[in-house]
This record gives sequence, structure tokens and C-alpha cells, in this order.
Amino acid sequence: MTGQPPLEPVATFCGSCNCGCPQLFVDTGASADKRVLLTDDFGQRIQMSADQFGSLLDEAKAGRLDHVPGS
Repeated sequence: MTGQPPLEPVATFCGSCNCGCPQLFVDTGASADKRVLLTDDFGQRIQMSADQFGSLLDEAKAGRLDHVPGS
């Protein structure tokens, strides 16, 4: 046991396989500027603030990410 609060899962992207799909978490033990955590299927982690994540959501909702290849 590490003594750190557990990550709170928010979403799993894909989830239809056992490949280690990307996941979104809230890290309640992290500083405010690193509270939102996104992991990929290669073990990499991206941490951002809730405001930064909100901005990303706003961009997606507005369609400004629709041109990303593969989307």
C-alpha cells in the first residue's frame, strides 16, 4: 500500500478488447494542475488541470477536433 489516494476512474476508451485501452482518471491526491490523468495503452500518462481538460472538451464539442486523422 502506497498511502496515496486511489485514482477515480472516469472513462475507458475502446474497452472492447484486453489491450490496455486508454483510460481517464481523477487523481484526488495530485496537485490541482495535475488532477486529470489520461493513460494510454503503452503505459504513458498525461496529467492536466480540470480547466485544461474542460478546454479540451469544449474544443471537441465545438467540432474543432473532427479533422483529426482517424476520427
